Amino acid sequence: MGVVTAVQGKKILKWTVIVVVAFYLLTRPTDAAHTVHGALNGMINAADSMAQFFASLT
Repeated sequence: MGVVTAVQGKKILKWTVIVVVAFYLLTRPTDAAHTVHGALNGMINAADSMAQFFASLT
């Protein structure tokens, strides 16, 4: 696989993901909102856990 082919493959993959996400958002907005909410809660919980860990080091 050459450099040009790899770059083209990345572009195709990127646009495929964008189209699938857009389709999911447009066809199932409630489920998409729940997914985003769950992901944000997970990131907040991870940040809180890291803060607690670093606070316990002092």
